[in-house]
Amino acid sequence: MTAFAVFLLSLFVEIRRKAISGVGCRSPPANLDFSKKFRLEETKVFDNTNPYTIRFEETDGRKRYFVAFTDEQGNFRETEVTKAVYMEFCHFIKRERNLRRSDERHLEQSELTEETLCRRAVHKPKPVDEAVNDTIRMERLNRAIMELPEIQRRRFMLHFDLGLTYEQIGEMEGCTKMPIKRSIDRAIEKIRLELKNF
Repeated sequence: MTAFAVFLLSLFVEIRRKAISGVGCRSPPANLDFSKKFRLEETKVFDNTNPYTIRFEETDGRKRYFVAFTDEQGNFRETEVTKAVYMEFCHFIKRERNLRRSDERHLEQSELTEETLCRRAVHKPKPVDEAVNDTIRMERLNRAIMELPEIQRRRFMLHFDLGLTYEQIGEMEGCTKMPIKRSIDRAIEKIRLELKNF
């Protein structure tokens, strides 16, 4: 028997004992004056699987605690309980809620597959064949750049890697922009020819 079942069984026995002695289940007194300072707070416990409702009333600074339920015959019952029993119900509600949330998180985690993670990703990973092709293409591009003559390679790298303009490269090398442009254009053509077969 689980701890929850033992707790409910002991609570039910206590409720029945109070009901038999005439102290327990009763309706609110008829002379209850709602114009006085009165506060009522009601909490539905769990869901349809556990139809308990707990509440407390505060009248003139005095708190009274109640547990309400429907018995097996369908009769609504409400009984006044001690603060300790009321607080135990409150703690039980929190533990049950936390357990349910933990279960929901676990279920969500167990449903995560590589496919669902990829669908959620902001930057979706490339398929393996595309990644391999990109790697091969980059290796061939780097090899083609390294095979350029020294001057073309230097100008090509300054323009595309560092983002310098033809004028800036010309100033560095002490020439006009036209020889720089022609040199870079020839480097691009050589690289295209090298990568054409891929």
